[in-house]
Amino acid sequence: MSPTRPVDKFDRRRDELAESALLTLGEMGYARASLREIAGNSPFSHGVVHYYFQDKLELVIYSVRYYKARCVTRYDAVVRDSTSAGELVEAFAAKLGQTIREEAPMHRLWYDLRTQSMFEDGLRGAITEIDAALEAMIWRVIDRYATLSGRPPSVTSPAAYGMLDGLFQQALLAYTAGGEPVLDGLAAQVRAVLPLMVTAGNTPTSSG
Repeated sequence: MSPTRPVDKFDRRRDELAESALLTLGEMGYARASLREIAGNSPFSHGVVHYYFQDKLELVIYSVRYYKARCVTRYDAVVRDSTSAGELVEAFAAKLGQTIREEAPMHRLWYDLRTQSMFEDGLRGAITEIDAALEAMIWRVIDRYATLSGRPPSVTSPAAYGMLDGLFQQALLAYTAGGEPVLDGLAAQVRAVLPLMVTAGNTPTSSG
């Protein structure tokens, strides 16, 4: 087996730093977490972090891209495995709840950074790019739901993303204070909203 190339080692260490940074950023938020604090809450020294990343902005952008690269395929299994419109709705609603339950700090960080990007030019390009990938992820769900329903979508991709992202953000905020019961409400909203995203007809049931 050939030895690991220096560039592979460099990228691997940057990924390790990103994993560590995300934990601190998810708890403290973008504005409160300095590069020194991120290093202090990690196994790495401030000097090591600064060697791999020029400043906090570079580290944050890399970390969020690293995390979101995994997120944008989150619902692909739902799209692939659902065999009816009703099944897709239930699987999608369950997955939305699961990701809030398991990764709430990371989602709070995302919304924090998306807001910050309106004021900080250095963040804007990366956030806009990631947001477009998330919109495409949601549209794959809607497109599959429309196909299984036998009806074309009644909304555009930006509209579908805006509606579902809004519901998700509201649930995330409520979950922070209210915990698990909030997720049942999110699932109910998804069941009500998805049928509105295709042209009028009989509402699909879980069996077909």
